[in-house]
Amino acid sequence: MRQIVLDTETTGLRVEDGHRLIEIGCIEMINRRLTQRHFHFYVNPEREVEAGALAVHGITNHFLQDKPLFNTIARDFIDFIDGAELIIHNAPFDVSFLNHELMLTRQGYKSISDYCSVVDTLKMARQLHVGQRNSLDALCKRYAVDNSKRDLHGALMDAHLLAQVYLAMTGGQGDFFDALTDKADTVAQQAENAVATSLHQHKLHVIYADESEAADHDRYLEAMKKKGKCIWLDKETNC
Repeated sequence: MRQIVLDTETTGLRVEDGHRLIEIGCIEMINRRLTQRHFHFYVNPEREVEAGALAVHGITNHFLQDKPLFNTIARDFIDFIDGAELIIHNAPFDVSFLNHELMLTRQGYKSISDYCSVVDTLKMARQLHVGQRNSLDALCKRYAVDNSKRDLHGALMDAHLLAQVYLAMTGGQGDFFDALTDKADTVAQQAENAVATSLHQHKLHVIYADESEAADHDRYLEAMKKKGKCIWLDKETNC
């Protein structure tokens, strides 16, 4: 199974307000294993980056000036994702921007859903962790994915983090822990069998207390009773 973990960065939050794509990061997984293939481009949005968005990803207008327009990379992007299953956190956001960019090329591209199926990991996380925070950072913490180098958002870095979170959320770590549990059960059973075998093979020699030792024991219990901490001599008062 071929999957593409995808993330984007944009000039602002709403495509309806004319905001545009400025970065695409995609990494490939085949049969739940990361390959060495990825697709990553910064894109000139032909408009200003909003201050709020800049604070999130740190990608400046100056940096984007000499980057390619989306219509020059659209064909390579479609070829990379075609036929795969897209893994996206908050998929409606990214897909709306991608569809808008494809439309703006006026090159006859269809919508993303015509090329790929889409899995929304935010929707999945909300079903698994009802009432909890399910941002990518929160999920990284929950699944012990190291995001310590993530000072700012970046599409390719976030795609790598999301890939790890997705594998953990969908059983990547579960399989590992199941294997550990099976091994632990096997070891416990082996230990139990070894003890049973030892008891069967070796007749235990029971040594009983003599009269003097029994008397010493009784005196010890009486001393405990006087301190109010004995439960053996007077069960009625449970002292």
